[in-house]
Amino acid sequence: MKSEGNELKDEILKKLKDVIDPEVGLSVVDMGLIKEVTVKGNKATIKMTLTVPSFMCPLARYLVMQVRETALKVDGIDDAEVILIEPFEV
Repeated sequence: MKSEGNELKDEILKKLKDVIDPEVGLSVVDMGLIKEVTVKGNKATIKMTLTVPSFMCPLARYLVMQVRETALKVDGIDDAEVILIEPFEV
């Protein structure tokens, strides 16, 4: 039996497939940019990376915002935090 946290994690990952990197035309999930999703209670924490260091990515802020807003659309999630991990830290 799946726990509610795992079900919410799966739902978040499913919805994040709708977050498309406009420069590449692929989802952040399909590109492997989402490294970890954890759910505790009604809060999601998402660790993600970019294809280049964030200071070089003109879309870094946009993508982080889109990931957070998309996670908040999942029923049962009231808070979402996106932690940006630099590519060399992964």
